[in-house]
Amino acid sequence: MKNVNIQIAVPEDMKYYLNDENQEQIFERNAMLLYPLIRNMTISHGRAAEILGVHKTDLIEFYDSMGIPYLDQSEDDLLADLKALDMIHQAE
Repeated sequence: MKNVNIQIAVPEDMKYYLNDENQEQIFERNAMLLYPLIRNMTISHGRAAEILGVHKTDLIEFYDSMGIPYLDQSEDDLLADLKALDMIHQAE
């Protein structure tokens, strides 16, 4: 994967924490930078994983470890979907 340097503005007090990065910290930072694009459906989890050079399931597991669910469906929505699926199966 080819890297490019970009310049971003961050609060001055963050500079100290961003200077000494290892590969894991770089991955975490980049994954978190991509997450808003996944959330607003600009890119998929698969595309984000491709950009980061990891498998999609590894990226999903990373987000899960950060408390970010892969599916953002509420329990009520899930129950409604299951009820609809059950009705479809009964109609067959």
